[in-house]
Amino acid sequence: MTTRIGVYPGTFDPITLGHMDIIRRGAKLVDRLIIGVTTNAAKSPMFSDDERMDMVRREVAAIGHGDIEVVGFNSLLMDFAEAQGASIVIRGIRGVTDFEYEYQLTGMNRQLNHHVETVFLMADVALQPIASRLVKEIALYGGDIAKFVPPTIRDEVVARVAEQGSRNR
Repeated sequence: MTTRIGVYPGTFDPITLGHMDIIRRGAKLVDRLIIGVTTNAAKSPMFSDDERMDMVRREVAAIGHGDIEVVGFNSLLMDFAEAQGASIVIRGIRGVTDFEYEYQLTGMNRQLNHHVETVFLMADVALQPIASRLVKEIALYGGDIAKFVPPTIRDEVVARVAEQGSRNR
């Protein structure tokens, strides 16, 4: 029997409760889930690649699902998926704007590798508004992000904001 491997890619800067929801649900669809932590300089990351991978590993370990691995990558998603032996890419969708972008991306990815299917999971209704970009913005202005990220991640984001604030003085 073939092991069904899925990839859930993202920058996870920081990992949110929405990401964790997709990870939990996506892990049920595959035998092995690989969380691909990638670099996207256009998103102005708050945390380094290594810091983000550590955060994701810690949060994934806390959910206690045995066959989830966290791997960093800096390549085309389809090349990464193929290198991991994945046949499925899992993507979370919060709304229409995400769908339009993901629809176009999926079409391009399909042209690059038609052996890898993309599966969309709708975000839980309570988690739909959460976006890492907005979490960082709220934190930068001193807002409470506890409703959007796991507790340890909240502490790290708050500490990073304070660190950046002291550097800018």
